[in-house]
Amino acid sequence: MSELSFEQMLEDSVKTIRNGEIVQGTVIDVKEDEIILNIGYKADGIITKSEYSNDAGIVLADVVHPGDTMEAKVLKVNDGEGQVILTYKRLAAEKGNKRLEEAFESQEVLKATVTQVLDGGLCVNVEETRVFIPASLVSDTYEKDLSKYADQEIEFVITEFNPRRRRIIGNRKQLLVAAKAEKQKELMERIHVGDTVEGVVKNVTDFGAFIDLGGADGLLHISEMSWGRVENPKKVFTVGQEVKVLIKDINGDKIALSLKFPEENPWLTAAEKFAVGNVITGRVARMTDFGAFVELAPGIDALLHVSQISREHVAKPSDVLSIGQVIEAKVVDFNGEDKKISLSMKALESAAPAEEAPAEEE
Repeated sequence: MSELSFEQMLEDSVKTIRNGEIVQGTVIDVKEDEIILNIGYKADGIITKSEYSNDAGIVLADVVHPGDTMEAKVLKVNDGEGQVILTYKRLAAEKGNKRLEEAFESQEVLKATVTQVLDGGLCVNVEETRVFIPASLVSDTYEKDLSKYADQEIEFVITEFNPRRRRIIGNRKQLLVAAKAEKQKELMERIHVGDTVEGVVKNVTDFGAFIDLGGADGLLHISEMSWGRVENPKKVFTVGQEVKVLIKDINGDKIALSLKFPEENPWLTAAEKFAVGNVITGRVARMTDFGAFVELAPGIDALLHVSQISREHVAKPSDVLSIGQVIEAKVVDFNGEDKKISLSMKALESAAPAEEAPAEEE
């Protein structure tokens, strides 16, 4: 038997590799455009910058250092110059696809940093695999500008997984909706009609304000904003304002709120303040053809009938009174049960002096 040459023995002692095989090696050098690995083969392995990452701006020396161990996949055993060409990013993508497939099947909540903001949504990377989150699935409310999510770490689930078509869809909205439903359930179990709770003004409209109660929104209708009269809610409340409100009613998932706290009801002390015979001052709040309504206190209006405005004839209240005018009048009737008060300005006028009788002729 002929003896093997030294070169043959050396070659036989070195492992063989094939295209597509996964190998492990030690970094022996990092250049600007490539990483050189000792993979225990007769030739070193080369990972070019483009096969390490899709990020063209990455600096290899910042992320890989001599002595590091790495796994890579063989692209070419011999590139024609005796070198083994490896890929790191494709192996990572395969592992990422496997990871995402498992997350898709189990509906695991994933967390990743937003790498790109597009007009149509957000992109994140999970183990070098791109996941797209459409704008409609980013939030549970419409958001025109997604730029605030740039470089932010967000949570999501995979709701569509089709790597062959390069279609892997993430969904953040699903988590927000579920979290909101859980908070709403906890809130509805905790609150009761008559409770006083704290909230934050979320939106203000012409008819009222929506208050975030920490799990659900309640409506504070304009008629419940004060014992007095509120003409424009937007002049009273601002978005973000903290308020303390009363739970007036709960109907399913609808919550009606009020700022008319019972202990602050002005009618509780009205009988004493506006007793018959008392002379009061008030502000003309509104007028009709038959009289003027005078605000005596927030939530308490009294009627000044047109016949009680003056001893002189008054055709209609607007002939002698104006909205906002402060007047003095006498309380001539008080009905606490029906919450009605009647006033008279005429009662404060002095009686006209009697005409002098003509002198008798002698």
